[in-house]
Amino acid sequence: MPMRRHPPAAPPPSTGPVETVYGLRASLAVLTRRPEDIVRVAYGRGVDRDAGELVRWAASRRVPAAEMTDAELERAAGSSHHEGLCVITRPRRWASPKELAVELVRSRGAAIALDRVRNPYNIGAVLRSAAFFGVTGAILGAPAPHPALAPDAVRVAEGGAEHLILARTTDLADTLGRLRAQGVRVVGADGAARTSALGFAFERPVVLVLGHEREGMGPRVRAECDAVVSIPGTAAVESLNVAVAAGVLLAELCRGQPPRA
Repeated sequence: MPMRRHPPAAPPPSTGPVETVYGLRASLAVLTRRPEDIVRVAYGRGVDRDAGELVRWAASRRVPAAEMTDAELERAAGSSHHEGLCVITRPRRWASPKELAVELVRSRGAAIALDRVRNPYNIGAVLRSAAFFGVTGAILGAPAPHPALAPDAVRVAEGGAEHLILARTTDLADTLGRLRAQGVRVVGADGAARTSALGFAFERPVVLVLGHEREGMGPRVRAECDAVVSIPGTAAVESLNVAVAAGVLLAELCRGQPPRA
C-alpha cells in the first residue's frame, strides 16, 4: 500500500530526545493536552474517522504525518498494540513533588502515589482510574529514576496520563514526609490493615499510597502514613490486583466530591 505524506516545510529537529505514544485514545489525548510537543504522526488505514482531526492538524502545522502499513506502524510504535495510531513527542514534563504539593494544598485535591509498582499495565490502569475520578496527580516512586513513562503504561491509561500532574521520586518516604509538612494527609493501603476504606473519612488534601505488587508498602513509606486502610473482602484470595484496588479506593476517596475539570 502506498504511503501518503504531508510535505513538511521544516520538519522538527530529530536530534533531541523524544517519546513514543501509541494507541488511539492515548495519542489523541496528546493533541488535546499538549499539541506543541508532537513532532511526528503515523497512522494506519481505516482510522481516518477517529484520527482525522489529528491528521488535519498535522497538515495545517506542517508536522510530518504518514499513513503506514500495520507492519510499519508496529515498528514505529515498538508494539503490535498501536491501534492504528502513533505519535512521536517531545518528552513530557514531570512536575516536582513540591509543585504537586502546592497544587494539592491550593485545590484541596487528591493524588495517588505508587511505591515501587513496576508493571506498566498496572501503572497505566491506575493512571486511567485516577483521571476518571478527577484526581489531581500521581507520584511514581522507585529506587532508580525513570526516564519516562513506559509506552505500554501510557496506552493502557487511555489518555489518562495527559490529564494528571505527574511527579516522580527516588525516595518516596522522604517525598511523603515533605508533603505532610505542607499539610497534605497521607493514607496508605494495606490488605492487613484493620481500618476499612469503605466509609473512611479521607480528609483533603490527601495522597493515597499503594505499594509494590507483592511486597506492599516499604516500612519507611508506611511510617509516613497518617492512616492505613484496607478493602474488606473474603479470605478466598489474599488480595486484589494493585490496579483493581486503586480503582476501588479512588472511588471511595472521591465519593461525593465534584469532578475536577
